[in-house]
Amino acid sequence: MLVDSHCHLDGHKFDADRDEVIQRAIDAGVTRMLAIGTGDGPPDLEVAVRLAERYDCIWATAGVHPHDAAKWTPDCGPRIRELLRRPRVLALGEIGLDYHYDFSPRDVQRRVFVEQMEIAADVGKPIVIHTREAWDDTFELLERHWRGGGIMHCFSGGPAEAKRSLAMGFHISFSGIVTYPKAPEVREAARITPLDRALVETDAPYLAPVPHRGKRNEPAYTAKTAAYLAEFLGVEYGAFCKATSANFEALFPAVVVK
Repeated sequence: MLVDSHCHLDGHKFDADRDEVIQRAIDAGVTRMLAIGTGDGPPDLEVAVRLAERYDCIWATAGVHPHDAAKWTPDCGPRIRELLRRPRVLALGEIGLDYHYDFSPRDVQRRVFVEQMEIAADVGKPIVIHTREAWDDTFELLERHWRGGGIMHCFSGGPAEAKRSLAMGFHISFSGIVTYPKAPEVREAARITPLDRALVETDAPYLAPVPHRGKRNEPAYTAKTAAYLAEFLGVEYGAFCKATSANFEALFPAVVVK
């Protein structure tokens, strides 16, 4: 049993075969998927909620991605608060900073990031962090404004960033990037991450693992990344899957079937 802790299943790339994609994931042992609710940004904040309400194997987040921070309007905060109270919405995200593309001004990204952390703290839900070429500012804002848990999604840093994330209480989620030949720092981060703090994800439809790199990613490929990491870390595959699934359940107890 595996969990894809981060996928974007609402996008147009899955419109033609979404049901088949989800079934392939289940057939590959990926029995739960966390659909990220950022979509194309406001005004639609319910893209993942709609999926979670349709498919039993899917859970949801809600939030505004740093790319879309400039689309933030005064009604976004109250709407996100309402969505976070729905039983199938597990976290606020993905949120954070992206200084690679700068699709939204950096000061706006920072303001919207802080506002969403405040909402998550008020509602009592974890956060899912996106950070790209913005580690220092991300950590600085987290240290000032956040005291809960969460996920460092699609981890792209090295051991130093991993240690700092772990010290702040975050789980670290590894994507197909860890399988890429030019990602030794990410692999070293995986090596020093305790097994009880590791997660795996696809970030589908992006960042497919080797040998599917360059093609559309999908949740079934969580198994490819998990198998790679298990071998790299010297952990039996079944034990690795069990551990990462248990980590997801510890972070999100609502997913545990009573």
